Amino acid sequence: MRYSLAMLILLFAACLETGGDALMRLGLRSPTHTRMGLFFLLGGMVLALYGYTVNAPAWDFGRLIGVYVAFFFVVAQVVSWLAFGQKPSGMVLLGGALIVAGGCIVSMAG
Repeated sequence: MRYSLAMLILLFAACLETGGDALMRLGLRSPTHTRMGLFFLLGGMVLALYGYTVNAPAWDFGRLIGVYVAFFFVVAQVVSWLAFGQKPSGMVLLGGALIVAGGCIVSMAG
């Protein structure tokens, strides 16, 4: 698998995982049981698609996990800020910079 395609799949998987988590969070805060159930159902479906997306390709996931964690961090911060109004602090951004740097280093190993 080409490296660029693997990166796109990992970015898509990070979006699915973050989105599924956000849907579950919305479900937990829903005012009615019906909305809660719908958010849980949709979140579960998105998380199942995430699981398939990240595990279906034949790749060295141990080497790519660093990139995935970096993608997940960035996407999670964006979703947290846009969907829940939780702007990341300076310390979170500093830690995130280390996560992204580590992801780059791990992806180059091999």
